[in-house]
Amino acid sequence: MAERRRQHDDAEPAVESDGGQRLCAATREALDPGDLIRFVADPSGSMVPDLARRLPGRGVWVKADKAVVAQAVRANVFSKSLKRPVKADSELPERIERLFEKRVLEALAIANKAGLVTTGFQQVAELVESGAAVALVQGGDAADGGREKLARKFAAVARANGREVAVVTSLSTEQLSLAMGRSNVVHAALIQGGAAQRFLKEAERFHRYRSGSAASGGAFNVPENAQDLEV
Repeated sequence: MAERRRQHDDAEPAVESDGGQRLCAATREALDPGDLIRFVADPSGSMVPDLARRLPGRGVWVKADKAVVAQAVRANVFSKSLKRPVKADSELPERIERLFEKRVLEALAIANKAGLVTTGFQQVAELVESGAAVALVQGGDAADGGREKLARKFAAVARANGREVAVVTSLSTEQLSLAMGRSNVVHAALIQGGAAQRFLKEAERFHRYRSGSAASGGAFNVPENAQDLEV
């Protein structure tokens, strides 16, 4: 009997919505697990973000939105959900942001090793023109001129081919260069493949977390007026 009671206490909080959704402990929204972050308490009682959703223990689910995580920390949501004192410091939202960023960079490096990434303005422009590029990655600190022109062209080609527009600008040129293992990487494009899809998934999660658009769906970082350009 005691063992059964312990297993029940360690279980996840009840799901109160259909389709496998879970409730955000801070906003009480019913969301898909992919739009939430699962947290567990480590042996010291500190809350740990479980981005891969694999850690043991009872989980607390919070919307994958930096502002909502900050709200959860301020409102002591984690202790209330677990019904015991736990620690969630004010740096938790920033720490999660860095973890998301790390996952994006690792996914890009893996895609590069798989031969799915092209770099260099002219090479990327040619790949975009061919219609084979499924994602455009540009250093967020690069000059606007060429970056905007290439992004608009990519958006127009993607829409003409019935694809979502995925233009990733959340990484700096230094970060892109480190991930790619070469210097001065400003523009990159990915072709279709499993590693490319993983990168897109991680990049969108990172973008949504920082921008506060979790569970919004659809494309991200779409250049303004791109729909008005001709292919």
